[in-house]
Amino acid sequence: MKISGWGRYPVVEARVDWPKSAAGVDEALRSCGEGSIARGLGRSYGDSSLSANMISTRWLDHLLSFDAETGLLHCEAGVSLSGILEVFAPKGWFLPVTPGTRFVTVGGAIASDVHGKNHHVAGCFCDHVESLELLLEPGRTLRCSPSENAGLFRATCGGMGLTGIILSAAIRLKPVKSLLIDQTTYKSSNLRESLELFARHEDKPYSVAWIDCISGGESLGRSLLMTGDHASEGGLQQAGGNSRIELPVDMPPALLNRYSIRAFNTLYYHRIRAKSVESRLHYEPFFYPLDSIGSWNRMYGRNGFTQYQFVVPKEAGYPAMDRILKEIVASGRGSFLAVLKAFGKRNDNLLSFPVEGYTLALDFKIERELFPLLDRLDAMVLGYGGRLYLTKDARMGAETFKRSYQEWERFQEVREAHGARGRFISQQSKRLGLD
Repeated sequence: MKISGWGRYPVVEARVDWPKSAAGVDEALRSCGEGSIARGLGRSYGDSSLSANMISTRWLDHLLSFDAETGLLHCEAGVSLSGILEVFAPKGWFLPVTPGTRFVTVGGAIASDVHGKNHHVAGCFCDHVESLELLLEPGRTLRCSPSENAGLFRATCGGMGLTGIILSAAIRLKPVKSLLIDQTTYKSSNLRESLELFARHEDKPYSVAWIDCISGGESLGRSLLMTGDHASEGGLQQAGGNSRIELPVDMPPALLNRYSIRAFNTLYYHRIRAKSVESRLHYEPFFYPLDSIGSWNRMYGRNGFTQYQFVVPKEAGYPAMDRILKEIVASGRGSFLAVLKAFGKRNDNLLSFPVEGYTLALDFKIERELFPLLDRLDAMVLGYGGRLYLTKDARMGAETFKRSYQEWERFQEVREAHGARGRFISQQSKRLGLD
């Protein structure tokens, strides 16, 4: 079948197996041989879950056990974050870390070592994973944790599925008293003020900024910073009704241009009139605003899009963001989905993306003229000591990857030692020079 990541670029021809159990995954791996990769719900944007042979884990979706005293959940890798929230949020338990969509699997969250709006206080998803079961070859499964097969654990967390197939994991959920979020929105007029707001509110559990990346001059980097925390009251009821809408067809790519994006950004920025606004809302629109639009990736047209997400170290924050934003503004290829976050200290996982600093994510529709711009941005990010997010990446070169992920050789050594190199291969791993 022809298949792609969430960005719908690139598209590959692949054999896809859909096993119904861990034993079925073992058999699928045995039958397709070398050159396989696991795939969950397909929400990585580029080609990290694409290969000639793909093994879906979406039917490994069973909850295995839960300790109501400690919040320790043991589940199969195909369980979605949405499924966890549906069962446990009404019982007063929440995900310790969540990305911007709940439609990802636990296995995918581990393989990407996903981060959220609370990285500065809670780290990455894998910082809350107690252990995992990893299939390395037919008939051979290892239990991995920070204390057991620790090297393999550190390579698997953020390893983009290249060390084996995650079958199950134990995750520690966190208790909450309410499913409502107390949110404060702060309006900044430029980039420097935006970064100052992040520093001023670094004690808030959650923070994220929408940033205008098409306005220049004195308005360069103006943003709306949203901070939040779980409310101490308000109940544990899930959101009522079904407000999800569906994009039924691909949108004409010409609709997304500098004029429509500028108009959207202007309206979105000025919808907040005061310097700060307090509100209380359900956790779904706070954490997952785009999940209310089914197939929202269709808005970029049939050619698809790529999300360009990078991080630069904290000390390079303002000069790096200033220069990169000026380059994007000058290109006229702004994005109306542009998100700025502050990261805390990095963890020990070999290919985990976050380092202490600032990360910016932007969506660009695929067109020929885009790639020279992204190549220029790559050089800037590297020059400031930054890196690109593998889960969003669809076109980074091997040299850029190896210069920015300096522990890639150690990662390869772990793969080699456990027989994973050459067995688990993706389009991305070949493009990055890992296979």
